[in-house]
Parts: sequence; structure tokens; C-alpha cells
Amino acid sequence: MEAAFAEYERRTPRSKALWQRAREWSPLGVHSNYRFLDPYPFYVHRASGVHLWDADENEYLDFNMAFGALQSGHAHPKLLAALEQQLRDGSIYGYEWERTPELAERLCRRYRMAKVRFSTTGLEATQHAVRFARAYTKKRRVLKFEGGYHGSHDTLLVGVKPRAEVAGDARRPNSAPASPGILPAVTSHTLVAPFNDLDATRAIAKKHKGDLAAIIAEPIPMNMGFILPEDGFFAGLRELCDELGTLLILDEIKTGAKYFHGGADRVGVRADLITLGKSIACGVPLSAIGAGPGILDEVGPRKVAHAGTYNSNPLAMAACLASLDHILTEEALERSSALNTRLARGYAEVFDDAGVTAHVSSDGVSGTVYFTDHPVRNWRDFLTVDGDRSMLYYYRSLNRGLIPSGTGPDEQWTISVQHTEKDVDRHLEILATVAEQLTGAPQPGEIEESV
Repeated sequence: MEAAFAEYERRTPRSKALWQRAREWSPLGVHSNYRFLDPYPFYVHRASGVHLWDADENEYLDFNMAFGALQSGHAHPKLLAALEQQLRDGSIYGYEWERTPELAERLCRRYRMAKVRFSTTGLEATQHAVRFARAYTKKRRVLKFEGGYHGSHDTLLVGVKPRAEVAGDARRPNSAPASPGILPAVTSHTLVAPFNDLDATRAIAKKHKGDLAAIIAEPIPMNMGFILPEDGFFAGLRELCDELGTLLILDEIKTGAKYFHGGADRVGVRADLITLGKSIACGVPLSAIGAGPGILDEVGPRKVAHAGTYNSNPLAMAACLASLDHILTEEALERSSALNTRLARGYAEVFDDAGVTAHVSSDGVSGTVYFTDHPVRNWRDFLTVDGDRSMLYYYRSLNRGLIPSGTGPDEQWTISVQHTEKDVDRHLEILATVAEQLTGAPQPGEIEESV
């Protein structure tokens, strides 16, 4: 790591100078904790297609794609055209744009929901989804899964990347807050269960069956890398929710644009509420809360609150329409999925040839590599991942002009519609040179809370 850091610093002197200035005015010199890197973050100058240039004009082949927010790739021509046209007509009105009803209908039909409300960020969407569930069921508690991240609001910033010493029993995890400043009275209403353990989840939910408003989960948890649900897990959750009169919320901020009909279709269940975001507007801030019949009927003045000046702003609406028409098409997602299969197989082959102990998990247009000697099925398994080796893999790749994935062992890569076979081949060529530095037995590394 010392050699990797030294090379990183050699390549990024302007980023270092920018960071030294930025940290005088902002904590860590960044505006999301996820963007901080040791010894300092790099700062971006521009991006186009699948490439990104930092402030020192180093060029990178980008497989992070803004943590999955750019299924379009950078500066997609169709997205640029839509935004340019809308800017001429106004960026925000304070009233509804004439094409908003069209977009609402299209999203409801595509994701098989009855009604939708727009917001701006994923945090807002999951926060409102919980409120809607509580208002509809007249119950208070919410159950989430350990290690899962659903935005940095107090209700769900619980059981997110907990350290072993505070996590509690693996089958009955503690409701550990992920940040100072969260009141115990808030966390007491948030239950935490182990992902992929239906029996344990059922036991926790049934203990609070008279007061459980919702179970919230990502169809594929993507803040523990890329954890695929086991067969029958989501079907069991659906059955459990129906039994208890509890709503099932699928957090599709990441998965909604990675599958044509979303992650609910991928795992084969009907959700009561879904949240959409990230690539749904391919880089323009937009989120949506979709709901089944009747759930949003009480949303309105002096009833269930939902408001926001930037909700359904015309720039975001235009970007989403362009994304649906030209970017998030079924054909384009199928092409990206085929490239993803090729990349995942290449990872397995490269590491096998180099004698690197690792597991590759992938599906759809994304995947990740776990530096561990066994598959990862939940947060406790994730704690055994060699975090140091994950970061060495990341920095060695970065120093060779490749952003292989999101930063850290808890992130994944994204194949955009602008990636090609040539880009995948180049990724694997760089990986082969990096793999030589990654041999040896895996060692569990401390995973920092970074929300």
C-alpha cells in the first residue's frame, strides 16, 4: 500500500493542492463521506463516454459510473439534447410540467405500480416510503437488514456497516445507529435482521407483529458489495408481510435501472412500495416512490405529508424521459448484461490464473469481487472480506488508469450502455497486471462506516 500511495501522490499533485484548500472549508474536503480517499481524494475535471479525467489530466476508464447513477455513461448525447432543450424552456417552474403526467404513467406501467410521487434524492424517497407505510398501516416499526443502506436519514441509518463489537447476535442483530446524533427513541423503532436468513427474519418480525409497518430491503444489497438473494428469500418475505399485514418496500434506488422492470421483477415478487433513483434520470437528481393500489390515497394537504420545491422539476423529468426512450431500453440493458457476464468470467479466470483467493458475484449489469475464501451472503460474512486487499486492488488499478468499481470492498462495478467489448478487455488486461500484487491468504480487514 505504501508503494501504491506513493504512485498515487506522484500522479495527483493538483488534486492534493485542491484538497488542502477544500478541507479548510468542508469536512474532509468533500461533500459525501464516500468520496474521501487516503491520503486525499482526487478531483475530477471532466468526463465523456466511459472515460474520466482528473484535475491532473490523468485519464481513467470508468467502471464506477457515479456509484451506479450513470447507466448512460458520461455525457450521453441523447441526455445532453434533452437537457439543452429543456433549459431553453426553463429549469424549474414551481408548477407541474405538462409532460409529468406522461412520465408518471410510464413509470407506473414499467414498474407495475398504481401511483407514483416524485422527489429528488434516494434519501428522500426511502424516508417518504417509510412515512407512507406507517400512515397506511397505522403501525410504527420498520424492519431492515443488517449492512443494508437506504440513505442517511435517522430511521434507516441503523445497522449500517456495524462493527462486530456493537452488532450483537448474528441472528438477532442490535439496532445500532450508524452515526452520532441519532436518538435512541428513533433506533428503537427500527428492527434489524440478517439478510438471506428467512427463519431469523420471521422470528424478529413476529415478535413485533402488531406494530410492524414495513420490511425494507434492496433486491440485491449493494452496500455490502453485491449480495444475491438466495432462492425463496424474497418469496418468503412477501408471504411474511401478507401474513402480518405489513408492507414490503423494495429499495430500488440502485436496482431499478439495472433491470428493465426493476429488481422486483428480478427476484420475482410484488412490492407494496418501491423507490427509484440513481440512473432513473442518468445523472440528474431524481427519485420516485411507487406504490400499489390505495397506499397513496391519503397523501395530500392536512393528511400525509409529501412536498418539495424540486420534486418533478422539468430538467429531471426531461432527463428521465430521455433515459427511458434512449438509454434504459430493454435491448441496451441486455447488451450491458452480456458485457457484465464477460467481465465477471474474466475476473474469475484472471484470479484463478494468478492464484488469488477471491469470489466474484455478479448479475445484470453489475458485480463485485470479494477477497475471501467463501461466498458472502450477509453482513457477517462480509466482515471476513480482506478490506486491505480490496483497497490495494483499487489503488493499483487506479494508478494504471482504471476505476474498477466503486471505492472499497462494499461497492460494485456498473456496465453502462456506452461500454464496449474493447473496454471490458482493457479492464481485464489491467486486472491481470494488478493480480500479481494480490496473492496470499486473505486477512479480514476493518470496514469503516462511511455514510
